Amino acid sequence: MAPADEKMNATAEEQVQMLDVHEKDNDDLLPSPVSATLPRPAANKPKLSAAAIIPIWIVLSSAVIIYNNYLYNTLQFRFPVFLVTWHLTFAAIGTRVLQRTTHLVDGAKDVNMSKDVFLRSILPIGLLFSASLILSNTAYLYLSVAYIQMLKAFTPVAILLISWTFRIQDPSKRLAVIVFMISSGVALASRGELRFNLVGFLTQAAAVAFEASRLVMIQILLHGMKMDPLVSLHYYAPVCALINLAVLPFTEGFAPFYEVMRVGPLILISNAAIAFLLNIAAVFLVGAGSGLVLTLAGVFKDILLITGSVLIFGAQITPLQVLGYSIALVGLVLYKTAGSK
Repeated sequence: MAPADEKMNATAEEQVQMLDVHEKDNDDLLPSPVSATLPRPAANKPKLSAAAIIPIWIVLSSAVIIYNNYLYNTLQFRFPVFLVTWHLTFAAIGTRVLQRTTHLVDGAKDVNMSKDVFLRSILPIGLLFSASLILSNTAYLYLSVAYIQMLKAFTPVAILLISWTFRIQDPSKRLAVIVFMISSGVALASRGELRFNLVGFLTQAAAVAFEASRLVMIQILLHGMKMDPLVSLHYYAPVCALINLAVLPFTEGFAPFYEVMRVGPLILISNAAIAFLLNIAAVFLVGAGSGLVLTLAGVFKDILLITGSVLIFGAQITPLQVLGYSIALVGLVLYKTAGSK
């Protein structure tokens, strides 16, 4: 899912993560890291065709990641916990404004959010979400955008391994081949990385593990609960913002607050606004096309991001990385087609 997946890639990776987040038992590829079981599109919500919304989503998703990397490494605002907390706070306020002024968050009316559901489902998933967001953003301090996108390709493998370990899903020969392809591809991409950083690699690996655990927990704890990405954000953003706010004094202290004026409030507001717009785009994206179409859109977005990382930030990629990532992408497409059959 993040960002975002896209993962809202700063809040998500990515947000939303990214269209990079693949739900195990879902035929739709969710673009945001704050997604659950998909509801049927409401009649009073405006709709956009796949041809219209996919380019918008690709632009916004890429813009969030590039903007965050610009903040961290060009402007030297190296405070990922603060930035994630700010994005979540912005999203918590934004979803409530939308709830009162539009029909985009009407799905929240259909969610029976009892105290028991909150404590047993939303809170533990929110903890995993916060860990995933913080770690995935921290990785940008050590690794290039291009290499991080390659490592994110391992997310479906992590989901499958967790599902097999806890017997949520039975292994098969086809899935085993897919796991081998993606793992081999990511391993080759790592072997070819010229600026490999062990701390960054372990940080991103931990982010993938937390994200995969979050997606599996969504399948278990929120099974049957109808929430689109924006409704999910409506519930998760305040929880995760408070969790991150509690972590902030022990990780980054008050330093980011002093740096805000140096960077400029307008930069931070525009950064959070783009991330929030990505989640709004996710509402229109879900259901706009088949799972395979959205998967291919996500692949295209990742290729554009890697190209942009080379052109904008001067990241270096090697032929071995191109080969490895190509193998992993084929595995990703096979994974999605296997899940939709």
